[in-house]
Amino acid sequence: MAGEFHAPTGGSTEATRGSSGPALVRISAATVGAVFLLIGVLGFIPGVTTGYDRLGFAGHASGAELFGVFQVSVLHNLVHLAFGLAGIALARTVAGSRGFLVGGGAVYLLLWLYGLVIGHETAANFLPLNRADDWLHFGLGLGMIGLGLLTTRAPVDR
Repeated sequence: MAGEFHAPTGGSTEATRGSSGPALVRISAATVGAVFLLIGVLGFIPGVTTGYDRLGFAGHASGAELFGVFQVSVLHNLVHLAFGLAGIALARTVAGSRGFLVGGGAVYLLLWLYGLVIGHETAANFLPLNRADDWLHFGLGLGMIGLGLLTTRAPVDR
């Protein structure tokens, strides 16, 4: 009939996994990447980043805080920018998107653990991190892994 949509056929994994799965994981990865890119840029904007005059290159002595809550440094902001660009680049494929979300989520869970065990006032706190960063990293890790797994799971036969 005219106006009907017919899913593509063929041997492609993307075509046989369901119409929303592959597109959704790519959209998710691109969105997460764009948010990280935005956060990286905002970390360099006075006002959005409080204590901007105390923004250090790296280390726990950086006195700047994104939104007045999350301790940041030039290095921390550059990591956000690089992570955001990676997410956008990897969102071109389903495998890249899933890898970015699941792998990046695992990295954030490791960063959460790292933030819990180091002293925030020590040289080991090189990014820098504070308690708000630690718990944000925990949520990001779980959320990214969840997005990567849930948006690429095989469709249920009905």
